Amino acid sequence: MTPSDVKATLSFSDGSPNIDLPIYKGSVGPDVIDIRKLYAQTGKFTYDPGFLSTASCNSSITYIDGDKGELLYRGYPIEQLATNCDFLDTCHLLLYGELPNAQKKADFDKLVTNHTMVNEQMQFFLRGFRRDAHPMAVMTGLVGGMSAFYHDSTDINNPEHREIAAIRLIAKMPTLVAMAYKYSIGQPLIYPRNDLGYTANFMHMMFATPCEKYEPNEVLVRAMDRIFILHADHEQNASTSTVRLCGSSGTNPFAAIAAGVACLWGPAHGGANEAALNMLEEIQRNGGVEKVGEFIKQVKDKNSNVKLMGFGHRVYKNYDPRAKLMRETCHEVLNALGLHDDPLFKLAMALEKIALEDEYFVARKLYPNVDFYSGIVQRAIGIPVNLFTAIFALARTVGWIAQLNEMIGDPEYKIGRPRQLFVGSNSRDVKPLAQR
Repeated sequence: MTPSDVKATLSFSDGSPNIDLPIYKGSVGPDVIDIRKLYAQTGKFTYDPGFLSTASCNSSITYIDGDKGELLYRGYPIEQLATNCDFLDTCHLLLYGELPNAQKKADFDKLVTNHTMVNEQMQFFLRGFRRDAHPMAVMTGLVGGMSAFYHDSTDINNPEHREIAAIRLIAKMPTLVAMAYKYSIGQPLIYPRNDLGYTANFMHMMFATPCEKYEPNEVLVRAMDRIFILHADHEQNASTSTVRLCGSSGTNPFAAIAAGVACLWGPAHGGANEAALNMLEEIQRNGGVEKVGEFIKQVKDKNSNVKLMGFGHRVYKNYDPRAKLMRETCHEVLNALGLHDDPLFKLAMALEKIALEDEYFVARKLYPNVDFYSGIVQRAIGIPVNLFTAIFALARTVGWIAQLNEMIGDPEYKIGRPRQLFVGSNSRDVKPLAQR
């Protein structure tokens, strides 16, 4: 990082001396004011709840322009990656900085494939959970538990350990998600198949049984692969920041990723597609397509508590580029499965039409987001709603690892230690019990 010739001057109205703060320019995006020496020079901190105006790191992995509706992985537009690459190409890009050539792709795909099985004892760990446990509760335990089985890749400061942990996590996450699903429905666990591609193998582990052969449908495999690509990374969001903060203490990679899984579980983050489907099912129970107008009136009513889930985005103030891609996939899947007449999907399409045309939503830029469409696609494929967030975690794992590795390789990184504005009691004395 090279500071700009321009500096920011901080002045005080109480006569304290002004101080100059360096400004750094990114390759794209807003400039940042370096406040690292602010406390030493002024005795003051900045106040930024939610870190909405604070850059916590420098990164070369993912760039988002929310106003333009742009998402780049290592400089490549998400539209091109989702159209021309598969998920493992995207994993290679995020981990190593470049898309693989034919030989590197073959080697990387084979390496991941050879690590898809999990230690057999993980099954006994799985059986300790109730069958009706939420899959994210199970996933948090299983991912954290991996550090107990793979001792040869738990030193976060050893590049070889980080490399093998990255491959293991990317390879084993589909196996763990499928295990959690099969366990919840009481079916036998299905082992990975090395003759299938990454996403087809996941679908096989999810839907095959020992008594019936399952042939992955190409349209559905492509749809699921696209879901993985679109969710692979998304800059410094809550779960990624959690992984970085957790990893900054020097904890092992499996623990750091388990922290990311736990953070993603929140309904405001990874649970958004689950919430969108639950909303659709609620409308369907209350009258379906015929009652959409009534539901929209409630959404617009400031005094009602009705929320429109799956629309709008914290960062994108334009149409989420991932949503455009997922919309195409959504219609492809519904056509391939002949589901356009399914009541829930008809309802979803009616809601989409209103949101894209109604001035209330257009003016507020409440476009359908990626969660809205990915939830519909996953339901059509046959994935239960409570598994959606676990699939999001599967896809986001590679982004978390890439961000964690980048942080550890950054000579400026330190253990995270946010500051606070304290508004509690001043120092006071403890009174004897009789006087309290």
